[in-house]
Amino acid sequence: MTNWHVITGGPSSGKTTMIELLRKRGYQTTIEHARHYIDTQRVTGRTVAEIRANQRDFQRGVLMMQIEQERSLNPDELCFLDRALPDALAYYRYLSLEPDPDLVEALKTVSYRGVFILDLLPLAKDYARTEDAAAQLQIHTLLTEVYQSLGFPVETVPVLPPPERVDYILARVSADLPSRVPV
Repeated sequence: MTNWHVITGGPSSGKTTMIELLRKRGYQTTIEHARHYIDTQRVTGRTVAEIRANQRDFQRGVLMMQIEQERSLNPDELCFLDRALPDALAYYRYLSLEPDPDLVEALKTVSYRGVFILDLLPLAKDYARTEDAAAQLQIHTLLTEVYQSLGFPVETVPVLPPPERVDYILARVSADLPSRVPV
């Protein structure tokens, strides 16, 4: 069992805000790979539309970044992940794509101490987010179903002001977490 906690939820649920606040409180965190993949492709001159045109290639690129990141983490260190490998399975299902064999293999060995699924916030559009409100809800539902079906301990996190949401998460992670000094 790793000491990793996943922060997930549908598009525009506040995942990145939670991760940033946890990082500022001194906790180890990871980045969200779909946005990172888009950003790495945009610097080569590709548009978001071009990057997302082939969803199988897009999902594979994101997946490979996620696999590499999770393999590089120390399983004993407390870490909050901005999405995790099961998120990829939810997106493959959302897109009606056959799951990538590397994903199927990776899912056999992953473990997470906890999964926090953030209740949805109003959808906020930006350069990387292409989903509408219906897709937001469908993806959110799929994420919940995937994590539950894989047997991970899932806790939903209600909509609260961001600092209170972080406190809600930390209170459930462990009462004996060491104090962290903001970085």
